[in-house]
Amino acid sequence: MSSAPIVTARRAESIKYAVRDVVLVARRAEAAGLKLLYLNIGDPNIFDFVTPPHIVEAICKALHDNQTSYTASEGLSPALEAIRQDAEERCGIRGVRDAFVGNGASECIEVALSALVDAGQKVLTPSPGYPLYTALLGKLGCPEVPYYLDEAQGWQPDVADIAAKIDADTRAIVLINPNNPTGSMCEPSTMEQILELARKHDLVVFADEIYDRLVLDEAKHISIASLADDVPVLTFNGLSKAFLGPGLRLGWCVTSGPEARLRPYIDAMHKFLRARLCASHPVQHAVVPALQGDQSHIAEACGRLRLRRDITVQMLNAIDGISCVAPQAAFYAFPRLERAPDDEGWVKGLISSRGVVAVHGSGFGQRPGTSHFRVVFLPPEDVLRQAFAHIAEYGAG
Repeated sequence: MSSAPIVTARRAESIKYAVRDVVLVARRAEAAGLKLLYLNIGDPNIFDFVTPPHIVEAICKALHDNQTSYTASEGLSPALEAIRQDAEERCGIRGVRDAFVGNGASECIEVALSALVDAGQKVLTPSPGYPLYTALLGKLGCPEVPYYLDEAQGWQPDVADIAAKIDADTRAIVLINPNNPTGSMCEPSTMEQILELARKHDLVVFADEIYDRLVLDEAKHISIASLADDVPVLTFNGLSKAFLGPGLRLGWCVTSGPEARLRPYIDAMHKFLRARLCASHPVQHAVVPALQGDQSHIAEACGRLRLRRDITVQMLNAIDGISCVAPQAAFYAFPRLERAPDDEGWVKGLISSRGVVAVHGSGFGQRPGTSHFRVVFLPPEDVLRQAFAHIAEYGAG
């Protein structure tokens, strides 16, 4: 038997996930005796946020009732009906054609991409944006095609940049709204222009709206699918963020648009769903109480996040060499480093010398020539103040 190391697939070489990769640096800093302040992972439940009791109770009841068998691949009928109803009534989405659940919205996105693109085809993804998309597309053998968000315009998608990057191999445009990592919300006029590009070039729109309930200011979130019923749109959401259950791993996809155009695509997605059997049966019982039950925790969470957002923006903008566009939603900020061109090196130095665990902006994508880092403002106010004081001591390069 050979003792040579196993040769791994080339597709693994390009897979990076900056949010968790920095943890390796953090562990070394902790081993050296530093107290760590974690601003890197968007997980409300490791701080002072708790999954609402009625959601927990629904899952516990399902377990006690032996609801642990396989379910239909697309999901339980009551859950799917609640998802459809929420899409139509709350989000205003017309022409809902299909809905399915997955083990987190991430699995739904992977199913949707796998059923749409062949190797070499293109999907336009926002930069900065959630690195899941580039990782999945790399696994599928698709080139990375980022379009840029305009920091000077509050991180709005640069529609001219999107238009310039569409070609005959392009299949879809991804819109993360509210955006991770910037916390920005896409303006309706911008979404209208994106829909027009999709209409003109026969593209599918992927609308990642997992943070749509976590709006921190007066502006109302608008689902892009509600603005047109003649463009194929896949809208993704789930229990992880607004319902404070990231480890529950239950998300969903709602498909809307022209039935005739969508039917082959829906059928292809369901082939992938059947091949992986089903999402967690007991957790699916939490969907109806989440979407149709008490949601008072959302307003309370947004109130706390608003205060923590304001502390974040105020303290970061007070540091010479750092500027921060105020996030409108979610719980992320994406400050700019004016004098530190190597954001990854800057972040590693911050972790190693001050114990503040942030994520380098290049891990999310950014316009060439710029440098950023991402922080989450989920921790309590005293932790945030301490972390930003450490960043001020460390300096911006």
